[in-house]
Amino acid sequence: MAIEPAYRISSKASGGGRDGEVVSETGQIDLDLQPPKELGGSGEGSNPEELFSAGYAACFLGALRATSKQAGSPVPDESTVKVTIGIGKDPADGGFGLTADIEVYIPGVDEAKAQELADGAHAFCPYSKATRGNIAQTVSVSV
Repeated sequence: MAIEPAYRISSKASGGGRDGEVVSETGQIDLDLQPPKELGGSGEGSNPEELFSAGYAACFLGALRATSKQAGSPVPDESTVKVTIGIGKDPADGGFGLTADIEVYIPGVDEAKAQELADGAHAFCPYSKATRGNIAQTVSVSV
């Protein structure tokens, strides 16, 4: 698949990776990184999973708005997406793996329609496409 990027952005990590710093080329992101307490760190900085969950949630909400509008069922402004990223040991290779739980809130829409809209966004979202088949994902809705 040949993608012609319309936008590109870089970020640079330094230090120990999970125990260091990450800065985007624009400077909008300039964060100290520390492993979470659950992984033996101090938890006093951000971490890759936190950054990934934020990016995924924003991207998925954008995909939900675009696909629902295209389907003739625009979602209300109060709609939200919460993405919970998990990290843990991967028994297949002894390394680590990720999970993604995507919770879509669409008020004023019946649950079946909300699930249809969420599934459409999941098929369209670039983050979902990039991770499909690579990490365990769930998509649930509330109305």
